[in-house]
Amino acid sequence: MSYELPVILASASPRRQSLLKLILPDFQVIPADLDEDALTVSDPFVTAQNLALAKAMWVYSQNPNHLVLGGDTVVAVKEELGYVQYGKPTSPEDAKRMLKALSGTTHIVATGVAIVWPNGDFSFVERSEVTFRHLTDEQIESYIATGEPMDKAGAYGLQGLGTEFVEEVVGLRTNVIGYPVERVQEELVRLGHID
Repeated sequence: MSYELPVILASASPRRQSLLKLILPDFQVIPADLDEDALTVSDPFVTAQNLALAKAMWVYSQNPNHLVLGGDTVVAVKEELGYVQYGKPTSPEDAKRMLKALSGTTHIVATGVAIVWPNGDFSFVERSEVTFRHLTDEQIESYIATGEPMDKAGAYGLQGLGTEFVEEVVGLRTNVIGYPVERVQEELVRLGHID
């Protein structure tokens, strides 16, 4: 597989890194230093896309002549007055609040992806829907005690123990894990950056 430009992933997420290795074995990792709260808006799809693009632009500004990939995942539940968004929990209590809210519901996982390179930029949002089983307080507390929820949007990981909570996924599973690599690969091929 050949690349037109050296690639940088603008994300510290270990899940994003391992997923990207499935299609690009050679890339650098340079996390962006941004105030994510300042870029969060009421629409989860816009939030995910804005954050992915801002991360990629921030890293690209210091690394021209590279292709920079950004990403951000937002978990959201649609309610009567709009969406309630869930990022990474700030504490075990916050994780419990999120998991109780997701219990027995279908929620949206929106992952924004941005590609920035010398010829311009391109971004999109991949959407998946995840249906959770009804969770008991004991299940939630046991899961939080493992530490797994603490660095994940929505306080769960589909690739880990959190998969036990999931009844159904509609859309790309990799998107729920943190990076829709199938779609990323399609776009990189379309843009002529990989064969």
